[in-house]
Amino acid sequence: MARRLTAKMHREIQHWEMGIVPYEEAHELQHLLMNAKKNGEEKDYLITLEHPHTYTIGSSGSEDNLLVNSEYLKTRGIALQHIGRGGDITYHGPGQLVAYPILDLNHFQKDLHKYLRDLEEVLMLTVKQFGITAERKNGLTGIWVNDEKLASIGIRMSKWITMHGSALNVATDLSLFDNIIPCGIRDKKVTSMSKILGYAIDIEDVTPVYVNSFSNLFGIERVETRSDNFLKGSNTNPLKAGQRNALLAEIN
Repeated sequence: MARRLTAKMHREIQHWEMGIVPYEEAHELQHLLMNAKKNGEEKDYLITLEHPHTYTIGSSGSEDNLLVNSEYLKTRGIALQHIGRGGDITYHGPGQLVAYPILDLNHFQKDLHKYLRDLEEVLMLTVKQFGITAERKNGLTGIWVNDEKLASIGIRMSKWITMHGSALNVATDLSLFDNIIPCGIRDKKVTSMSKILGYAIDIEDVTPVYVNSFSNLFGIERVETRSDNFLKGSNTNPLKAGQRNALLAEIN
């Protein structure tokens, strides 16, 4: 049974369902929200989205685990980003459900290790609803099925405010992982929900299940979902600088 991270009641969260958003724009938005919370904003946020093809390297990572050169990335339109989360290299792209909780753990429980384990629990509860049994692995983050990684986790925290989060392979093109040593682990492979089940799963079907699992485990009583065109970053309606400024005005 899902357990609550805190005994506090009536917690609320804003869920922003944003479609496909370039990595650097989502990263900037996370920083805007984190800084707003450092300056007294009380709202907690859960952002769900997909990214265009992107490799990200965390603070403990190395380009040694990127197996292709810059020309290869350029000709195929794959971005490369060095970022401040923990962990090594991973891939983000269409068909992958990315979740970025921007939480003040003072509202929940100030325990980094527990927070990581609870993010894993949310993922395991989510895929269980689709008939998939996932597990943890000692000494490793994320969730695993038959020794293959189904979801990865990498976070950053400052003054107990979180950013970055998790990436669940729903219907991801797994061949893009062949260009890297995922998370710097040489002897492990990557899988997806669609591969495990043998048929395609849509992000739109998984997102509400994830949000419900997240809310139940973190003891959230009310979720306000924003998914209108103003908040959606997509190939046809990208999140422009003016919209980011408007979002910041909303936050403040």
